[in-house]
Amino acid sequence: MRDLFRGDKRSPKKTKTFAVRRRILVIIILIAMISLVFRAITLQVIDKQFLQEQGAKRYLSKIPIATYRGKIFDRNGEIMAISSPVLSIWVNPQQLDRNQNVQIEQMSKILNLSKSKNKLLNNNHSKSHFSYLKRRISPELAEKVKKLALKGVYFDREFKRFYPAGVMSAHLIGFTDVNDVGQEGIERAYEQQLKGKAGLKRILRDGRRRIIEDFENIEESIPGKNLTLSIDRRIQYLAFRELQNAFIKYHAKSASLVVLDAKTGDVLAAVTQPAFNPNSRKNLKTGVYRNRAITDVFEPGSTMKPFVIAAALNANYISEDSQISTNGFYRIGKNLVRDGHNYGLLSLTNILKKSSNVAVSKISLLMPADYLWRTYKRLGLGGSANIGFPAEAHGSLLPLVKWNDFSQATLAFGYGLSVSTLQLARAYTALADDGILHSVSLLKRERDDKPQRIFKAEVAKKVRAMLEHVVEPGGTGRRANIAGYRVAGKTGTAKKAKKGGYSEKDYFAIFVGIAPASNPRFVIAVMIDEPQNKYYGGLVAAPVFAKVMAGTLRIYGVEPDKKSP
Repeated sequence: MRDLFRGDKRSPKKTKTFAVRRRILVIIILIAMISLVFRAITLQVIDKQFLQEQGAKRYLSKIPIATYRGKIFDRNGEIMAISSPVLSIWVNPQQLDRNQNVQIEQMSKILNLSKSKNKLLNNNHSKSHFSYLKRRISPELAEKVKKLALKGVYFDREFKRFYPAGVMSAHLIGFTDVNDVGQEGIERAYEQQLKGKAGLKRILRDGRRRIIEDFENIEESIPGKNLTLSIDRRIQYLAFRELQNAFIKYHAKSASLVVLDAKTGDVLAAVTQPAFNPNSRKNLKTGVYRNRAITDVFEPGSTMKPFVIAAALNANYISEDSQISTNGFYRIGKNLVRDGHNYGLLSLTNILKKSSNVAVSKISLLMPADYLWRTYKRLGLGGSANIGFPAEAHGSLLPLVKWNDFSQATLAFGYGLSVSTLQLARAYTALADDGILHSVSLLKRERDDKPQRIFKAEVAKKVRAMLEHVVEPGGTGRRANIAGYRVAGKTGTAKKAKKGGYSEKDYFAIFVGIAPASNPRFVIAVMIDEPQNKYYGGLVAAPVFAKVMAGTLRIYGVEPDKKSP
């Protein structure tokens, strides 16, 4: 019984053990509390900026703000290229709702998606967060897709380039790619000026990477600068139509035409065949995009003869009343230069009217080789016209060290050198503007700041008067005649070079003309490559010149200068 009333006294050993445990527990709690405080300080003070940046990366994103590409105008303010706002559709495959498979299939049909895009939409294990489905679509298509209310499908505003002038200016204006970067023509040449600068904005996303709202604009977008060309859309259309008709009629390989302002060198039209539509370029080969009027070269044939006569007159190697004996052929060493007929004794006017190879060869050999070479070089032959167009042709001219009597003779009637249609038209400004050669420009300007005198004014006027006889009855270019106007021009029919010599069946048909001859306003050069059935420049190219020049004179209201008989 005494033990029952003694009380529950623990042994000193047990009491000590409990005290130790309590101290350990308190220490652990204190360490935990200190750790939490330290962690809080670390998160909220020490690492605050770093963590905020990491959080922002997950929920805040920077995306570009699309900007307008500069407009392209013709010289009269008509639109040649313009950007319009459109929508592009993209998808986050991980957010697609597989319960909306019917709607997904409808979207695929609306957008006519490729197999690879359909495969992406139907891949339940895709790791992708972003993929464009269709870029720069019409508002109508975008609205149809919006009505499907698909999860994970988003719309971005972009800009699409449109070309109101279509095929008629395609080779000149060029086009942009899917990212609105210039790829050909003016679009490429003036990319830096036209493209502008995209802006930048910060957006807020949710945990599924969906855009919740625009947070702030970081950089404002800067629209591209507009461009005003020297081109006259009315003349461009006229030239395109007439060149296309000839291209089709003669089943030609290609064709090109250039219209220049005779007083300034401004390019009023530059057209090429075959053509393409810059607003729809499906299944087109790269070569079709080439602006042959500026990038392709050919041997100009007899269109060089007026310059030989002008050079000889300018340095007094011949006089205005000189006459040259032809006899149908001219032997130079082991080589022979021939005419189509024996023209006998020819005046300078009749040399051009009949286009005598023999006579112009003899005249060329009256001059020192270096003098004729320098004249050709000063006319821009064998060099670039520096118009600033992508892949612009430089042409070629036989180096002076390789000249001999026969090469000097053949160069006089357009063999042994090559030019583009633009270069040829430019050279004729030296005859059109009384001996002044003009630089050429695709941008509108009030005057030419880089004119060069090549011939004396009286010499250019005399040669121009001689060229008027070329388009009269009996001349090789009579089909270039325009009722009511005095026209000066020259035909050219050049055989195409091939391996081992020249072709006997493939030709370039060429005509270059000036009007009105009394006070020239325009120069037009026409080149048709490998016309079929007919191939003479006077039969194939001259009629194209006449139609384009007549229309140009009418559009600009130029008064007739030819007196009625």
